[in-house]
Amino acid sequence: MDEMSNSLAGLAQLAADIGPTLVPAGNEELLRSITESARQLFDAAACSLALLNEDEDELHFIMASGAGAESVIGMRMPAAQGIAGWVLMSGQAIAIDDVQKHPNFAEDFAESTGYVPRSLLVMPLETDLGVIGVIEVLDRHGHDRSETRDMELLGVFARQAALAIESGRLFTDLGRALLEAAGKAAGSTDLGNALRRHALLAPRPRADLAELAGLWHDLGEVGADERLTVTRVASELLAYLRTHRAR
Repeated sequence: MDEMSNSLAGLAQLAADIGPTLVPAGNEELLRSITESARQLFDAAACSLALLNEDEDELHFIMASGAGAESVIGMRMPAAQGIAGWVLMSGQAIAIDDVQKHPNFAEDFAESTGYVPRSLLVMPLETDLGVIGVIEVLDRHGHDRSETRDMELLGVFARQAALAIESGRLFTDLGRALLEAAGKAAGSTDLGNALRRHALLAPRPRADLAELAGLWHDLGEVGADERLTVTRVASELLAYLRTHRAR
């Protein structure tokens, strides 16, 4: 086996070892369940999730349930546009009984989905890195009840969605960190050193993940059983932390 094959084999083993500890099973299904459950709880016409893209100039609607859902999924709009954009930029949740009276309402975008709402609840999706998107509830029934209570309930869904999205992105960043390090390891048999060098130079969070991958690589050099033990401990710790943060 040549040097490049050795590096790629080591890369594949690292991805197999670390990946299951970082990405939650059924991540997409979880987001679908969050939007559908929120729509049902509020007896709403629709509910949607939109994320800020990497360039931070667009909101990308990744999930929707209810009226206009098929049209909404995959749509994009400028990050600063509309009520969703206002919530994204300000980081403040908002409840609107008549969207036509709100100066930021993007009526053209709403019409393009085939469903124009009258009322909205919009909550930012927040992580430790900041606001990454929004969750919207359209035309909830019985919204004469406590607005504060409704916002608290939507906040629960927003926290669950943000946690799921953050976990998925962590897995994506892991893949980038490993591939970047593998590129730097070309012509070298020492993937561990390449990972450690990448940890010093790459932007976060990929630098942190490269450092983590380097540790896993070193554990593999010690022994497969030792690496398996640490993987199980890390999985249990992350499961505990996810549960604790969701409360």
